[in-house]
Amino acid sequence: MLGRLDLYALIFIVSCMISCSSNETPTPPVEEPEEQEETMDDDALLPNIDLSNWKVTLPIGNPTEIEPPAIVNYATNPVLQKYMYNDSIDGSLVFYTSPGSTTTNSKYSRTELREQLVAGSNKVNWTFAQGGQMRGRLKVQSVSGEEGNRDRIIVMQIHGRLTDEQRDLIGEDDNNAPPVLKIYWDDGKINVRRKVLKDLDVNDTDILRTNAWTDESNWFDKNVGFEEFELEVIVDASSMTINLGSEESLVFDDVHIDKWAIFENYFKAGNYLQSAEAGTFSRVKYYELEVIH
Repeated sequence: MLGRLDLYALIFIVSCMISCSSNETPTPPVEEPEEQEETMDDDALLPNIDLSNWKVTLPIGNPTEIEPPAIVNYATNPVLQKYMYNDSIDGSLVFYTSPGSTTTNSKYSRTELREQLVAGSNKVNWTFAQGGQMRGRLKVQSVSGEEGNRDRIIVMQIHGRLTDEQRDLIGEDDNNAPPVLKIYWDDGKINVRRKVLKDLDVNDTDILRTNAWTDESNWFDKNVGFEEFELEVIVDASSMTINLGSEESLVFDDVHIDKWAIFENYFKAGNYLQSAEAGTFSRVKYYELEVIH
């Protein structure tokens, strides 16, 4: 029989032989990155955005909407925390979206703010004759797709709305009217699309129909990429102006603007992803957002 010392020596020799016979280096297990939680402290930067006259639509539910005053407490609202949250490092309000629930007249999902002149109501809106101004400082943080083929995002809109009388006149079942303005982030460039009439001689009833209008596309020269940029939208009775910072402007003051006077309107801002494919996503950061009437 082996003595205790001989047994220990044998175990040591066998262990050494097994270890020395392998040339492979052990591979550590791959761990999934943990989801980062946003934490707020007394020194955290906060976005310069008053949400008391905005509601938000989310890509979940039917879809889910959060109106004032509940939206003001977005930072502690468990429904909102994945889609609308503070980045405490750079003081932005982050809007995240991916394909999910959609609104009635769209195939795409959004995490997007909708202006409410009267908090909690969609029925009070404004006309071009009354005018308005929206200014935002923002950037696209991330978006699905490769360079040259990234998914597009609508970051600002002016959306039209039918009055109840106009809705009944053309036999529609809701108050939806076309968006007279859609501002896209498109692979780093800013594309401004506005509605123009297909037929300038359209009658006073048919002009209310969505199919009476079509998109006209206009591009700014600057490539904003994934950097911060400023957008300003100014409308009055006879014109619509879009400024990209202080460098470039587009001014529309033609017959199409004059004809649009029949519609009510409201501003929109946020993250409206133009993809319904599984796995796509986008994150848009707003540092400032202000509306004036």
